[in-house]
Amino acid sequence: MFDERKKRAAGWFRDLRNDICRELQRVEHDAPDDLYPGEPGRFTFEPWLRKVENGGGGTGGMLRGRVFEKCGVHISAVQGEFTEEMAARVPGASDDPRFWAAGISLICHPRNPRMPAVHMNTRYIVTTQDWFGGGADLTPVQHDQRNPETDDAKHFHAAMRAPCEAHNRDWERYRDWCDEYFHLHHRDEPRGVGGIFYDRLDSGDWESDFAFTQDVGRAFLDAYIPIARRRMMEPWTEAEREEQLILRGRYVEFNLLWDRGTTFGLKTGGNVKTILSSMPPVVKWP
Repeated sequence: MFDERKKRAAGWFRDLRNDICRELQRVEHDAPDDLYPGEPGRFTFEPWLRKVENGGGGTGGMLRGRVFEKCGVHISAVQGEFTEEMAARVPGASDDPRFWAAGISLICHPRNPRMPAVHMNTRYIVTTQDWFGGGADLTPVQHDQRNPETDDAKHFHAAMRAPCEAHNRDWERYRDWCDEYFHLHHRDEPRGVGGIFYDRLDSGDWESDFAFTQDVGRAFLDAYIPIARRRMMEPWTEAEREEQLILRGRYVEFNLLWDRGTTFGLKTGGNVKTILSSMPPVVKWP
């Protein structure tokens, strides 16, 4: 049973990666030359393997372009055994620490400070149990955009709400879960303007859970690409760039201090280069 599910999930994450990379490259191509001189960026792909026998691996996809200063879209399918510490915290792993995990994870850090950063991931994990998780969140890097009532935030939330309503999932719960998860506790402030987040999704109907997770992945394109295309047409000032670099520091702080995905990847022997590619390319702290 699990083998067929693993194959389908890993194949879907690969297909979604291809769709997303294609659309992001189109944004690079269509950007106005006066604001973004130079050649449009394209993704380069680098396969990697875990440093354990039969541990699986993945493919890192990186774009460093004229619109997107740094954009990573990565897929992986890994297997192994949890440490005793991690096995105690993961469903179905306390008696049998073996695991299998696949997913897609992306982060986009635009050059234009008026264009928000964005993160999305979906994943499928198997121990003696199996479940899905994922979500997406929007992170503006201008103070006047860090309000959930802006047009960008409303558009993003509406797009991520759509798959929840189509599959009769609790959008308000997933929205609140996102706000709770992507919170910088040491600063007592949100990382961005939210989105949705869910984990350990196992309703008892695997096909339904998989279909929902697929639609969450597809919704990312509806949620972010229109924002990117609109915002990339806006010129920016040096003061806005400075503000962007400082607020990017919040992203670094969250990923290193609070993000469970970063911890999971590093503690299970994942690829350090792709795990830490979520970090912004240039950051300042005042």
